[in-house]
Amino acid sequence: FELQTMSVRNFSSSAIRAKSLPRNFNGLPTKSAKSHAYMNVAELGKFRWKTPSDETPPLHPLPPFNKKSALQKVKNAENAWNSRDPQKVSMAYSEDTVWRNRDSFFRGREAVKEFLAQKWAQEKDYKLRKHLWAYSGKRISVRFEYEFRDGEKWFRAHGIELWEFDRKGYMRWRDMSAADVEIEESTKRL
Repeated sequence: FELQTMSVRNFSSSAIRAKSLPRNFNGLPTKSAKSHAYMNVAELGKFRWKTPSDETPPLHPLPPFNKKSALQKVKNAENAWNSRDPQKVSMAYSEDTVWRNRDSFFRGREAVKEFLAQKWAQEKDYKLRKHLWAYSGKRISVRFEYEFRDGEKWFRAHGIELWEFDRKGYMRWRDMSAADVEIEESTKRL
């Protein structure tokens, strides 16, 4: 895969560009080159991450996860994201983390910081809740909802995230899907 700079939903990021459009996990044709490239490398295990050095401090809890440690990892993520501090949030990810966030694809801690700074500049009064869905070994899946204001309009996003961690406890893979629903301010839950 190749990386290129692109802008999606007013967010600048690095995207994966495909050279062909074969099929996704389920054998269905893909319409998006960037989606296909991402799914292809994910399915075939073509991403190669740097091995964390012995000097890299551990970010507890560490995999393999049990219910207690997975719940703690989810709570830690929720607290960090609710700080709306891109630097703080980005430190939970490996230096070469790989992200799919809706229709944005990018790689690296610096790209995460850039993405989050732009996200929270647009999404005002952001508040998030994450809920553990499943865990196994070095992976955790969560469902979430968050609310934010864009101008005078309020929105609630519902979605899922799939996470994979390195041996030091840093998230090296984040795959997120979500849908936004416009809401009345009086119906906010968070």
